[in-house]
Amino acid sequence: MIDGAFQITTDWWSACARQMLLKTRTIEDKQVTRTAKRLPADLISAKNSIASDRISPLDSSMSIPSATDITRDLVRFNTINPPGHEKLCSDYLGALLLDAGFEVDSYQYGDERISLVARLAGTGGKKPICFGGHTDVVPLGNQAWSVEPFAGDIVDGRIYGRGTCDMKSGVAAFVHMGLRLAAEPRGAADIVLVMVAGEETGCDGSKHLQDLGVLPEAGAMVIAEPTSNYPVLGHRGALWLNVTAHGKTAHGSMPQLGDNAVYKAARAVSKLENFGFNVPPDSLLGSTTHNVGTFHGGININSVPDRASFTIDIRSIPGHRHDEIIADLARYLGGDVEIETVVDVAPVLTKADDPWVRDVFELMTPRLGTAPEPRGAPYFTDASALTPACGNPPTLILGPGDMALAHQTDEYCDVAMIEDAAEIYETIARRWCEA
Repeated sequence: MIDGAFQITTDWWSACARQMLLKTRTIEDKQVTRTAKRLPADLISAKNSIASDRISPLDSSMSIPSATDITRDLVRFNTINPPGHEKLCSDYLGALLLDAGFEVDSYQYGDERISLVARLAGTGGKKPICFGGHTDVVPLGNQAWSVEPFAGDIVDGRIYGRGTCDMKSGVAAFVHMGLRLAAEPRGAADIVLVMVAGEETGCDGSKHLQDLGVLPEAGAMVIAEPTSNYPVLGHRGALWLNVTAHGKTAHGSMPQLGDNAVYKAARAVSKLENFGFNVPPDSLLGSTTHNVGTFHGGININSVPDRASFTIDIRSIPGHRHDEIIADLARYLGGDVEIETVVDVAPVLTKADDPWVRDVFELMTPRLGTAPEPRGAPYFTDASALTPACGNPPTLILGPGDMALAHQTDEYCDVAMIEDAAEIYETIARRWCEA
């Protein structure tokens, strides 16, 4: 059976955002908004009247919403990137955390593009533990969905919808954890929750926070991307390049008068098939790889094309610098093409013998039924920007989604995995925050 959907009214959240008490401060030349500790009472009453059959996340006298409920709410915000428009989703999360006692700062880097940094202050004496994730999702694709992609319906123990796996379930799980711990006496360390916009197009939101320098120096970091709740030590970097060849146009019946850019680009692509980076592989993440993903050339069939381009997706291992990769490719391909960087995301890898990693592996052993083995993820994450922005703390990727379901039609996440993730995050945070 499909569980009855509760529809969040985005108009209400817009009104909520407009009427929240705000105070503003400036960091360098960037505008930063810090929301007040509580929403006005009339807004809380309005929300309760809209959702009288559901516990309001804004009423502290009520119970804390479950990680499953928060996931369903997040899925109902359409945050397809592009354009993203994560603001309403961020308003919802900010309201939850503010009401629980978090300090919440919002950072805007584009139209309706908002990232949040929420801090639950500890008693001091220990570096913060940071949990991170993104609120944007990829487009639905051309294949028809058999379920409503923005309803958050539950069918046979699974929440369906775009972003359930990647990665609103992970964000929901650590937000639920934060709400629970906020209701208890403070531990020794701050708990910092980072919820960014714009990850899917190259970690834009997290890079924006990195550039602003607003993140604390953390002692440990968890990125809640999909791993089926298995702790993962890192991932390769991503370097996406656009390669362009130029020529001279002419009538298709007189090609000798032109200079065909498609031929130049095609020769470059053919050379890449046999290209090797000649760097030793990483024992966990393997080798740096490359793939030609797209090719475009010409405008019409009866003209000599004066421009052609193709894209290269390079996945890099730690220690293989991206500027060196670009220089090697430029020398190899020669002067007929120009190379432009589209996305530049660094690899991240934490050593398995790090004391905190060993501690988390020990905590995870009874849950997994066996001691975790060192693993790497095939995708990139916001850790590429958040980890260095927080002083390069040991970082684990650990989230409830199944990575094989990310970006798929009829994407879903098991309810049991979401609730388990919330418990795991709480256990990790409690252990870290011990004096």
